[in-house]
Amino acid sequence: MTSVPQPQPQPQPQPSPSPLVEVVEYTDPLCPWAWGSEPVFRGLRAALAGRVRWRRAYAILFDHDDDPAPDPAAETAWYARYVEEVGSHTLAPRAVRLSRMPAGSWPSSLVAKAAVPQGEEVAERVLRRLRESVFVLGEPADTVESALSAVRGVPGLDMRRLAVDAASEAVLEQVRADRLEARRPVAEVLSVRAGSPHPGAAKETVGGAYRYALPTLLFRAAGEYRVVPGWRPFEEYAAAVDALSPGQVSRPAPLPPTDALERYRSLTGPERLVLTAGPWPPPSAVRVETGNGPLWLHPDEAAVHPAVR
Repeated sequence: MTSVPQPQPQPQPQPSPSPLVEVVEYTDPLCPWAWGSEPVFRGLRAALAGRVRWRRAYAILFDHDDDPAPDPAAETAWYARYVEEVGSHTLAPRAVRLSRMPAGSWPSSLVAKAAVPQGEEVAERVLRRLRESVFVLGEPADTVESALSAVRGVPGLDMRRLAVDAASEAVLEQVRADRLEARRPVAEVLSVRAGSPHPGAAKETVGGAYRYALPTLLFRAAGEYRVVPGWRPFEEYAAAVDALSPGQVSRPAPLPPTDALERYRSLTGPERLVLTAGPWPPPSAVRVETGNGPLWLHPDEAAVHPAVR
Protein backbone atom coordinates (compact mmCIF):
# COMPACT_ATOMS: atom_id res chain seq x y z
CA MET A 1 0.00 0.00 0.00
CA THR A 2 1.46 3.32 -1.08
CA SER A 3 1.63 5.89 1.68
CA VAL A 4 0.34 9.33 0.89
CA PRO A 5 2.75 12.12 1.87
CA GLN A 6 1.26 14.20 4.59
CA PRO A 7 1.35 17.99 4.16
CA GLN A 8 3.99 19.55 6.30
CA PRO A 9 3.10 22.56 8.41
CA GLN A 10 4.33 25.71 6.80
CA PRO A 11 6.44 28.06 8.91
CA GLN A 12 4.55 31.16 9.84
CA PRO A 13 6.16 34.49 9.01
CA GLN A 14 7.65 36.04 12.09
CA PRO A 15 7.16 39.72 12.78
CA SER A 16 10.26 41.81 12.44
CA PRO A 17 11.83 42.34 15.85
CA SER A 18 11.51 45.81 17.29
CA PRO A 19 14.75 47.79 17.34
CA LEU A 20 16.69 47.15 20.53
CA VAL A 21 17.87 50.74 20.84
CA GLU A 22 15.96 54.01 20.74
CA VAL A 23 17.87 57.13 19.75
CA VAL A 24 16.41 60.46 20.81
CA GLU A 25 17.94 63.44 19.05
CA TYR A 26 17.33 66.69 20.92
CA THR A 27 17.61 69.33 18.27
CA ASP A 28 16.27 72.51 16.70
CA PRO A 29 16.03 73.35 12.99
CA LEU A 30 17.74 76.72 13.61
CA CYS A 31 20.64 75.53 15.80
CA PRO A 32 24.13 76.03 14.28
CA TRP A 33 25.72 73.20 16.28
CA ALA A 34 22.98 70.82 15.12
CA TRP A 35 23.58 71.97 11.54
CA GLY A 36 27.30 71.36 11.97
CA SER A 37 26.67 67.87 13.37
CA GLU A 38 24.84 66.68 10.26
CA PRO A 39 27.89 65.02 8.59
CA VAL A 40 28.35 62.72 11.60
CA PHE A 41 24.62 62.23 12.18
CA ARG A 42 23.99 61.34 8.54
CA GLY A 43 26.77 58.78 8.76
CA LEU A 44 25.42 57.44 12.06
CA ARG A 45 21.88 57.13 10.73
CA ALA A 46 23.21 55.21 7.73
CA ALA A 47 25.26 52.94 10.01
CA LEU A 48 22.21 52.19 12.20
CA ALA A 49 19.51 52.04 9.51
CA GLY A 50 16.89 49.42 10.39
CA ARG A 51 18.53 48.57 13.71
CA VAL A 52 17.39 51.47 15.92
CA ARG A 53 14.38 53.67 16.35
CA TRP A 54 15.49 57.27 15.77
CA ARG A 55 13.23 60.01 17.09
CA ARG A 56 13.74 63.76 17.06
CA ALA A 57 12.60 65.91 19.95
CA TYR A 58 12.39 69.60 19.10
CA ALA A 59 13.79 71.47 22.08
CA ILE A 60 12.82 75.04 21.00
CA LEU A 61 16.07 76.96 21.05
CA PHE A 62 14.36 80.32 20.45
CA ASP A 63 11.35 80.32 22.75
CA HIS A 64 8.33 82.54 23.41
CA ASP A 65 9.64 83.60 26.81
CA ASP A 66 12.96 84.91 25.47
CA ASP A 67 13.38 88.62 26.07
CA PRO A 68 13.01 90.71 22.89
CA ALA A 69 16.25 92.22 21.65
CA PRO A 70 16.50 95.94 22.55
CA ASP A 71 18.60 96.47 19.42
CA PRO A 72 17.62 93.93 16.71
CA ALA A 73 20.45 94.97 14.36
CA ALA A 74 23.08 94.50 17.08
CA GLU A 75 21.51 91.18 18.08
CA THR A 76 21.60 89.98 14.48
CA ALA A 77 25.25 91.02 14.14
CA TRP A 78 26.11 89.17 17.35
CA TYR A 79 24.33 86.01 16.20
CA ALA A 80 26.00 86.14 12.78
CA ARG A 81 29.39 86.27 14.54
CA TYR A 82 28.36 83.36 16.73
CA VAL A 83 27.33 81.27 13.72
CA GLU A 84 30.64 82.14 12.07
CA GLU A 85 32.53 80.98 15.18
CA VAL A 86 30.61 77.70 15.26
CA GLY A 87 31.36 77.23 11.57
CA SER A 88 35.07 77.68 12.21
CA HIS A 89 34.89 74.39 14.14
CA THR A 90 32.29 72.43 12.15
CA LEU A 91 33.21 73.86 8.70
CA ALA A 92 29.49 73.89 7.92
CA PRO A 93 28.19 76.45 5.41
CA ARG A 94 26.84 79.72 6.75
CA ALA A 95 24.88 82.43 5.01
CA VAL A 96 26.83 85.24 3.38
CA ARG A 97 24.41 87.61 5.10
CA LEU A 98 22.01 86.83 7.93
CA SER A 99 18.92 88.99 7.53
CA ARG A 100 17.81 88.80 11.18
CA MET A 101 18.10 86.93 14.43
CA PRO A 102 15.57 84.04 14.38
CA ALA A 103 12.39 85.27 16.04
CA GLY A 104 11.37 81.82 17.29
CA SER A 105 11.79 78.08 16.81
CA TRP A 106 8.12 77.12 17.08
CA PRO A 107 7.14 77.53 13.40
CA SER A 108 10.01 75.49 11.97
CA SER A 109 9.63 72.85 14.69
CA LEU A 110 5.91 72.51 14.02
CA VAL A 111 6.51 72.12 10.28
CA ALA A 112 9.32 69.59 10.86
CA LYS A 113 7.12 67.56 13.23
CA ALA A 114 4.15 67.77 10.86
CA ALA A 115 6.22 66.20 8.07
CA VAL A 116 6.94 63.01 10.04
CA PRO A 117 3.69 61.17 9.11
CA GLN A 118 4.56 61.66 5.43
CA GLY A 119 7.50 59.28 5.74
CA GLU A 120 11.09 59.28 6.91
CA GLU A 121 12.61 60.44 3.63
CA VAL A 122 10.18 63.34 3.26
CA ALA A 123 10.66 64.37 6.90
CA GLU A 124 14.46 64.30 6.51
CA ARG A 125 14.31 66.56 3.48
CA VAL A 126 11.85 68.95 5.11
CA LEU A 127 14.12 69.35 8.15
CA ARG A 128 17.11 69.83 5.88
CA ARG A 129 15.41 72.69 4.03
CA LEU A 130 14.46 74.33 7.32
CA ARG A 131 18.09 74.21 8.45
CA GLU A 132 19.23 75.61 5.11
CA SER A 133 16.80 78.52 5.43
CA VAL A 134 19.02 80.15 8.04
CA PHE A 135 22.47 78.67 7.36
CA VAL A 136 22.44 78.91 3.54
CA LEU A 137 19.82 81.51 2.67
CA GLY A 138 20.22 83.72 5.73
CA GLU A 139 16.42 83.94 6.00
CA PRO A 140 15.39 81.99 9.11
CA ALA A 141 12.21 79.95 8.77
CA ASP A 142 10.76 81.60 11.87
CA THR A 143 7.17 82.06 10.73
CA VAL A 144 4.78 79.39 9.52
CA GLU A 145 4.63 81.08 6.12
CA SER A 146 8.41 81.19 5.70
CA ALA A 147 8.78 77.62 6.95
CA LEU A 148 6.24 76.34 4.44
CA SER A 149 7.84 78.38 1.67
CA ALA A 150 11.29 76.96 2.51
CA VAL A 151 10.15 73.35 2.00
CA ARG A 152 8.09 73.83 -1.15
CA GLY A 153 9.14 71.41 -3.88
CA VAL A 154 10.42 68.64 -1.60
CA PRO A 155 9.76 65.41 -3.57
CA GLY A 156 6.77 63.46 -2.31
CA LEU A 157 5.68 66.22 0.07
CA ASP A 158 1.95 66.94 0.25
CA MET A 159 2.05 70.68 0.95
CA ARG A 160 -1.64 70.98 1.73
CA ARG A 161 -1.49 68.18 4.27
CA LEU A 162 1.68 69.65 5.77
CA ALA A 163 0.07 73.07 6.26
CA VAL A 164 -3.03 71.54 7.87
CA ASP A 165 -1.02 69.29 10.16
CA ALA A 166 1.41 72.05 11.17
CA ALA A 167 -1.59 74.13 12.32
CA SER A 168 -3.22 71.25 14.19
CA GLU A 169 -3.60 70.91 17.94
CA ALA A 170 -2.16 67.39 17.76
CA VAL A 171 1.18 68.54 16.31
CA LEU A 172 1.31 71.49 18.69
CA GLU A 173 0.93 69.07 21.63
CA GLN A 174 3.71 66.86 20.23
CA VAL A 175 6.12 69.78 20.04
CA ARG A 176 5.09 70.97 23.49
CA ALA A 177 5.89 67.47 24.76
CA ASP A 178 9.28 67.59 22.98
CA ARG A 179 10.06 70.94 24.57
CA LEU A 180 9.15 69.65 28.03
CA GLU A 181 11.14 66.44 27.54
CA ALA A 182 14.22 68.46 26.53
CA ARG A 183 13.90 70.37 29.81
CA ARG A 184 14.23 67.20 31.87
CA PRO A 185 17.84 66.29 31.11
CA VAL A 186 19.55 63.29 32.67
CA ALA A 187 21.98 64.10 35.46
CA GLU A 188 25.09 63.23 33.43
CA VAL A 189 24.75 66.34 31.26
CA LEU A 190 24.44 68.87 34.08
CA SER A 191 28.23 69.01 34.24
CA VAL A 192 30.28 67.90 31.25
CA ARG A 193 34.01 68.02 30.60
CA ALA A 194 35.33 67.16 27.16
CA GLY A 195 37.84 68.32 24.60
CA SER A 196 35.10 69.41 22.20
CA PRO A 197 34.60 73.16 21.57
CA HIS A 198 30.94 72.38 22.32
CA PRO A 199 31.00 69.71 25.07
CA GLY A 200 27.24 69.94 25.56
CA ALA A 201 26.60 70.67 29.23
CA ALA A 202 22.91 71.34 29.86
CA LYS A 203 21.81 74.95 29.46
CA GLU A 204 20.13 76.88 32.25
CA THR A 205 16.72 78.26 31.28
CA VAL A 206 14.28 80.75 32.75
CA GLY A 207 13.48 79.93 36.36
CA GLY A 208 16.66 78.00 37.04
CA ALA A 209 15.65 74.86 35.13
CA TYR A 210 17.85 73.14 32.55
CA ARG A 211 17.49 71.77 29.03
CA TYR A 212 19.71 69.61 26.91
CA ALA A 213 22.37 71.42 24.92
CA LEU A 214 21.78 71.04 21.20
CA PRO A 215 22.37 68.63 19.75
CA THR A 216 22.31 65.81 22.29
CA LEU A 217 21.74 62.14 21.52
CA LEU A 218 20.20 59.91 24.18
CA PHE A 219 20.45 56.15 23.55
CA ARG A 220 18.06 53.87 25.46
CA ALA A 221 17.64 50.10 25.63
CA ALA A 222 16.20 47.69 28.21
CA GLY A 223 16.11 50.21 31.02
CA GLU A 224 19.63 51.50 30.42
CA TYR A 225 20.80 54.62 28.65
CA ARG A 226 23.84 56.46 27.42
CA VAL A 227 23.97 60.15 26.57
CA VAL A 228 26.33 61.96 24.20
CA PRO A 229 25.86 65.74 24.30
CA GLY A 230 27.27 68.50 22.14
CA TRP A 231 29.52 68.24 19.08
CA ARG A 232 31.32 64.89 19.11
CA PRO A 233 33.07 62.49 16.73
CA PHE A 234 31.36 59.43 15.23
CA GLU A 235 33.28 57.09 17.54
CA GLU A 236 31.67 58.49 20.70
CA TYR A 237 28.17 57.86 19.38
CA ALA A 238 29.14 54.39 18.15
CA ALA A 239 30.58 53.54 21.58
CA ALA A 240 27.33 54.58 23.27
CA VAL A 241 25.30 52.27 21.03
CA ASP A 242 27.80 49.43 21.48
CA ALA A 243 27.55 49.72 25.25
CA LEU A 244 23.82 49.02 25.05
CA SER A 245 23.73 46.61 22.11
CA PRO A 246 27.13 45.35 20.97
CA GLY A 247 27.80 44.90 17.29
CA GLN A 248 25.13 47.24 15.99
CA VAL A 249 27.41 49.89 14.50
CA SER A 250 29.85 49.72 11.63
CA ARG A 251 30.84 52.63 9.47
CA PRO A 252 28.88 52.51 6.21
CA ALA A 253 30.88 52.27 3.02
CA PRO A 254 31.16 55.69 1.36
CA LEU A 255 28.98 56.14 -1.71
CA PRO A 256 30.09 57.14 -5.18
CA PRO A 257 29.56 60.90 -5.45
CA THR A 258 26.67 60.64 -7.94
CA ASP A 259 24.87 58.07 -5.74
CA ALA A 260 25.38 60.17 -2.62
CA LEU A 261 23.93 63.25 -4.27
CA GLU A 262 21.00 61.17 -5.52
CA ARG A 263 20.35 59.88 -2.02
CA TYR A 264 20.82 63.07 -0.02
CA ARG A 265 20.08 65.73 -2.68
CA SER A 266 22.02 68.33 -0.68
CA LEU A 267 25.60 67.92 0.57
CA THR A 268 27.97 70.26 2.35
CA GLY A 269 31.73 70.04 2.00
CA PRO A 270 32.17 68.19 5.34
CA GLU A 271 29.35 65.80 4.43
CA ARG A 272 30.80 64.83 1.08
CA LEU A 273 34.14 64.05 2.78
CA VAL A 274 32.39 61.74 5.26
CA LEU A 275 29.77 60.15 3.01
CA THR A 276 31.39 59.86 -0.43
CA ALA A 277 34.51 58.50 -2.12
CA GLY A 278 35.62 59.42 -5.61
CA PRO A 279 36.16 62.46 -7.80
CA TRP A 280 34.16 65.45 -6.62
CA PRO A 281 31.92 67.10 -7.69
CA PRO A 282 29.72 64.93 -9.88
CA PRO A 283 29.23 66.51 -13.33
CA SER A 284 25.54 67.21 -12.65
CA ALA A 285 26.01 68.83 -9.20
CA VAL A 286 24.85 72.42 -8.79
CA ARG A 287 27.14 74.55 -6.65
CA VAL A 288 25.67 77.12 -4.26
CA GLU A 289 28.13 79.56 -2.72
CA THR A 290 27.92 80.35 0.99
CA GLY A 291 30.07 82.26 3.44
CA ASN A 292 31.94 79.11 4.49
CA GLY A 293 32.33 76.84 1.48
CA PRO A 294 29.84 75.60 -1.09
CA LEU A 295 26.65 73.60 -0.80
CA TRP A 296 26.15 71.01 -3.54
CA LEU A 297 22.67 70.23 -4.86
CA HIS A 298 21.29 67.45 -7.02
CA PRO A 299 20.02 69.07 -10.24
CA ASP A 300 16.42 68.13 -9.44
CA GLU A 301 16.81 69.69 -6.01
CA ALA A 302 18.36 72.80 -7.52
CA ALA A 303 15.33 73.18 -9.76
CA VAL A 304 13.07 73.73 -6.72
CA HIS A 305 15.51 74.91 -4.02
CA PRO A 306 15.00 78.47 -2.73
CA ALA A 307 18.76 79.09 -2.87
CA VAL A 308 18.57 78.71 -6.65
CA ARG A 309 15.07 79.79 -7.54
